[in-house]
Amino acid sequence: MRLNDCRGLPNHTIVTVSCHMPSEPSQSTHFVTTIEENFFDENQNFPVGKKESQPPARLRNEPIYPRIEELNDSHLCLRNELRSSMDNKHIRNFSIVAHIDHGKSTLADQFLLQSGAITQREFKEQLLDDLDVERERGITVKARTVAIDYEYKGEKYELNLIDTPGHVDFHYEVSRSLAACEGALLLVDAFQGVQAQSVANAYAAINADLTILPVINKIDLPVVRTEEVLEEIETVIGLDPDDALLVSAKTGLGVEAVLDAIIERVPPPDGKANDPLRALVFDSKYDVYKGVITYVRIKEGSVRKGQKVCFMKNGGEFDVLEIGQFRPGMTKCDKLGPGQVGYILTGIKELGDVHIGDTVSDISNKASQALPGYQQPKQMVFCGMYPIDATDFEKLRGELQKLSLNDSSFSFLPETSDALGFGFRCGFLGMLHMEIVQQRLEDEQDIDLIQTAPNVTYEILKTNDDVIVIDNPQDVPDAGVIDEFREPFAKVSFITPSEHIGGIMQLCSDRRGIYVNTEFLGPQRAQLTWELPLAEVVYDMHDKLKSLTRGYGTMDYEIIGFRKADLVKMDILVKGNRVDALSTIVHRDQADRRGRGLVKRLKEEISKHMFEIPIQAALGGRIIARETIQALRKNVTAKCYGGDITRKRKLWAKQKEGKKRLKQFGEVEIPQKAFLSVLDATEED
Repeated sequence: MRLNDCRGLPNHTIVTVSCHMPSEPSQSTHFVTTIEENFFDENQNFPVGKKESQPPARLRNEPIYPRIEELNDSHLCLRNELRSSMDNKHIRNFSIVAHIDHGKSTLADQFLLQSGAITQREFKEQLLDDLDVERERGITVKARTVAIDYEYKGEKYELNLIDTPGHVDFHYEVSRSLAACEGALLLVDAFQGVQAQSVANAYAAINADLTILPVINKIDLPVVRTEEVLEEIETVIGLDPDDALLVSAKTGLGVEAVLDAIIERVPPPDGKANDPLRALVFDSKYDVYKGVITYVRIKEGSVRKGQKVCFMKNGGEFDVLEIGQFRPGMTKCDKLGPGQVGYILTGIKELGDVHIGDTVSDISNKASQALPGYQQPKQMVFCGMYPIDATDFEKLRGELQKLSLNDSSFSFLPETSDALGFGFRCGFLGMLHMEIVQQRLEDEQDIDLIQTAPNVTYEILKTNDDVIVIDNPQDVPDAGVIDEFREPFAKVSFITPSEHIGGIMQLCSDRRGIYVNTEFLGPQRAQLTWELPLAEVVYDMHDKLKSLTRGYGTMDYEIIGFRKADLVKMDILVKGNRVDALSTIVHRDQADRRGRGLVKRLKEEISKHMFEIPIQAALGGRIIARETIQALRKNVTAKCYGGDITRKRKLWAKQKEGKKRLKQFGEVEIPQKAFLSVLDATEED
């Protein structure tokens, strides 16, 4: 922009300015600068004290202002922090859904690069994955939103992209993202083809009544199955293969065509700016300095800075201190209108004041009805988390509260353990979800934790016809009052090469599975459906499947209810004391094998002490397995070089008495690995 065009811009606005230098009037020079106080005089003409023929010092090619840098002609644009809202006819909201490792984050990076949201210098892999655990593992665990400006046929459009996770444990993140969109890109690997989570995410988008654009990614690979993958999209998901787009997110081939197709096929959002404000809270996070940052999708009306708003379900009233969008960093704007996605800051410090799925409305013109929101996720995997240092208990509570604000599918309640002290009972959607939460607590918050063995939820019908739901083996009542023990079952879909069907059949049969059907997706691929106990699925089924199918098999599951089963509580006794954190619920037919395997692994994990340590597995009062860790022996007679044998006998008797006292009063140190030994259900006796 020219210098004269800077009039009226607010202070601290970042601009690119074009001005003519006195020495060479025919040439113009471009600089980046900021509008500050006294930049113009009271008439808004030119800086105070400067002649009209002389540019201000901050615009001359002098090293006075450290942020001035000359730009190429390709970067001549206004980089104004304050952006205004856009007509919703020029807005498109869409998500990218796919199976894990099909290239969602890579495609999102290319969208940012080719639309000009970032420069080549700013580009890096997994740009939207800003958590350390995401970059370390190479997976997406949190949905990310970013606003992109894109020009199509001479008109400017705003594309709001939400990048979603691909693992089954984070399906709740996907469902929340789909509720804030009108369209979805279904990304499919050109070699691996349609996989289990591809099908699950596609059906979730169909149920949300979204426009689905099938996209075949990784067409630059040396070996691809493009024609077969297109056929799978038609037969398995039911989408028209003629609508599929071919891209390479790694090289950028075909990405521009995808952006054009989004504008052409995805419908614009509904909503009118004059209606009462209704904004859906679809995510949030806690910032130490700014408080709670609330992510919103404006359904109706508009929101401005300084506006007084309320959370309709929670009832809190707050002033809007800042609003903005992610481009991809937090960028302020003066208004968010219908269909736009962004964030609002209200200065909230209490974590309980914001709930995912709530509706934000204007106090002066309050909406008559809140938005439907989200169905609460049902955690099915639970474990105990205890700080190694007891003084970290309150710190752990605070960090869990912040984490639950950012991850609403995670829950926690305080509990106590005789062996581990004070801690929390935490609920997760799956095993990977549990590992991610633990790693974030230990790496980001520097808290050393002891994690107990995970277990699923169970239903118990008591003899008085009361039904209780338990997620902790310690809560199992006495066997005399239990009429029926029920465990959750899941419908599991496997997509695998046909040559591995027999191995998967054997794997599911060994885990008390019920066969449903087999459907062939082509000459080389098949989809198997089984009904399995959830406890047999969440622990290590995924790892066993990958090993069995050499990495080509995939799975997806959904909970179908509780069923009666012959289950018992197995306790572990260490030195005669019951360790509640090692208790687990097992099927009666597998109790002996599991008990023998568990005590063997505990014997390997617990180090020797100065006294003998018996390790026992028990069903009620019946011991079903035992191992003994021998005492650490010390040669107390090494200093005796000769003499009468009675001297040695005295030393041995003294040592025996000392060990007897240690056996009575000594404490056994149980390491973290020992608590996770319960997970390995494959140990043979």
